[in-house]
Amino acid sequence: MVDAPLPAHQHEKTTPLQQLEKWTDWLCNGRVGPFSAAIASVLVYCLLQIAVMALLSHIAGTGVGVDDSEQLMEMRFLAAGYGSSQPPLYTWLAMLAASVAGTSVLALKIVKYGLLAAGLAAYFTAIRRLGYSNRAGAAGMFGLLLFPQIFWEMQHALTHSVAIFCFTSVLLLALVEVEKRRSAVAYAFFGLATAAAMLSKYNIVIFLAALFLASLSLRETREAIFDRRFAISLAVAILACLPTLHWNITHPDDFLAHSGGFGAGNGDGLVETTVLALRGLGNAMLNFAGLPAIIIAVALFLAARKAATTPQPVRWPEKLLWRTIALALLITLVVVLAGGITQFRDRWVLPVFVLLPAALAMRFDAIGQRGGKTQSTIVFVGAILALLALPVSWYMHVNGGDSRGSIVRMDYRSLYDQINADGPVKTVVSSWFWIGNLRLVDADLIVLDDEIPDFARSIREPAVLVLTDDRESSSDVFEEMAKAGYTMDTVHRTIEVPQALGFPPRKVTITKLLKKTAQ
Repeated sequence: MVDAPLPAHQHEKTTPLQQLEKWTDWLCNGRVGPFSAAIASVLVYCLLQIAVMALLSHIAGTGVGVDDSEQLMEMRFLAAGYGSSQPPLYTWLAMLAASVAGTSVLALKIVKYGLLAAGLAAYFTAIRRLGYSNRAGAAGMFGLLLFPQIFWEMQHALTHSVAIFCFTSVLLLALVEVEKRRSAVAYAFFGLATAAAMLSKYNIVIFLAALFLASLSLRETREAIFDRRFAISLAVAILACLPTLHWNITHPDDFLAHSGGFGAGNGDGLVETTVLALRGLGNAMLNFAGLPAIIIAVALFLAARKAATTPQPVRWPEKLLWRTIALALLITLVVVLAGGITQFRDRWVLPVFVLLPAALAMRFDAIGQRGGKTQSTIVFVGAILALLALPVSWYMHVNGGDSRGSIVRMDYRSLYDQINADGPVKTVVSSWFWIGNLRLVDADLIVLDDEIPDFARSIREPAVLVLTDDRESSSDVFEEMAKAGYTMDTVHRTIEVPQALGFPPRKVTITKLLKKTAQ
C-alpha cells in the first residue's frame, strides 16, 4: 500500500522542523573546509563575540566587569604570582594579548574566547581521537554548553575558571596522545598540559588526582604511566610550575588571601558543620549540573521510540572517564568534610563534572539509534542555548547589571581627566579592583588595591586614593597604605563621574597620598 502524499499545508508545517534536523545533522557530521562543522561553528561564534564586544565597548564608551578589571590591574607587570589566591597563567596570557592588541577590551576578549574555543575544540578532538563518532564528539562538546556556568557565566564574568575549563580539556587530549603515540613529544605535551592546568586554578588538583588514579586502574593508561618516558612529563610539569611554587612559599599571605571564603568550621560542632558542608556541596552540584541533567533526561525520553539495540561493551576510554568523575566526587567529598568547608560557588565543582558530557556521549554511541537521537538533541539544545546567550551577553557587556556589575557603565575617561586635573598622577589606589578600568584610558598608569602583592614597592608618586560608594570596606587598603608609609591629605575632593546609557552620575572621592616624613 502506497502512502498518500501529505497536503501542502502539512508540508509547510513540517519544513521548519526538517530544516532544524538538517542543521543539527550538519553540526554533527558536516565539514567546513578542513574543520568539522561543530568546531567551525565554535570558532565563528568566539570570533563574533570578540569582535562585537570590543566594538560595543568602543561605541558605548563602557569599561569591563569585576574579573576583567582585576586582570587590567595585574597584567601591568610579569610575575610568578599575583595574589588573590589565584595562579598566574590567565594574567600571563592577557599580557601576551595586550602586547599585540594593546591594553584594551579587545585583548581581554581575545584571551577569554580564545581559551573557550581551544577548550571546546580539544574536548571534541579528544573524543574523536578515542575512536568515537563525529556525532559523539559534537554531543560531548555541545553538552558542555548545557552548563549555565559555561554557556553564560564564562562569557559574562569569569576569567580563571575559563582557563581551568580549557586546560582540563587539553589535558584530556594530551592523555589520549600519550596512550596512542607514546612518543617523547606526546609526554612533553602531557607535562605541559598538566602544568597549564595547575597554573589555571588551584582546585584543578582534584581533577589531576582523580585522573591519575583512574588511569592507574586501567591497563591501557597504566602502561603509559609506567613507561620510562613519563619522567619527561613530570620534569616538564615541575619545571613549569616551579617559579609559581616558589612565589607561593615566599608570599604565603597573598597565596592564602581568600582561604577564609570557604567558611571552614562555621557550624557549632562537628555534626552541624558536616550537615552544612553536605548541604552546601549538594546545592553547588545541583546548581551546576541540574539543568544538563534535566535536558539529557528529556533527550532520552524523546529517543525512547527509537528501536532499542544491544549496547556495545564499555570500552576503556569510557571506563576512564566514569572512574575519573567518581574519584573526583569522592576526593571533593573527603576534602569538604575534612576541611569543614561550608561555603561553595557553583563553578568550584567544574573539575568534578567537566568530563560528564564526554562520558555520556560515549555511552550514547554504544546504544545505537536511540543513543544517536539523544546525541542530536543534546547538540541542538546546546547550540540553541549558545545562540540565545549572544544578545544577552552583549546587553550585559555594556550595561553590567546591578551592584558590582554597574562598574562597567562609568565614564573612565572623565574620571581619569578629573583625577589628573591638578597635574599628572602616576598611581591610583582604591579599596577594590574596579579601578583597573582606568588602564583602558592610560596603559602606563599604576592602579593598586590591597590585594596587589608588593603594594609598597609598586607606588609611584604622585599618587591618589580614589573611593566610591561600593560595598567593599576601605580598612584593608588603609592598612596597606600605612605599612607603605603613606597617609591621606586632609583635603578631599568629591566629583561626579558620568555613566553611560543614561544612568545617573556616580560620586567619587579623590584624596592625594603623602609620604610620611621620618620621625
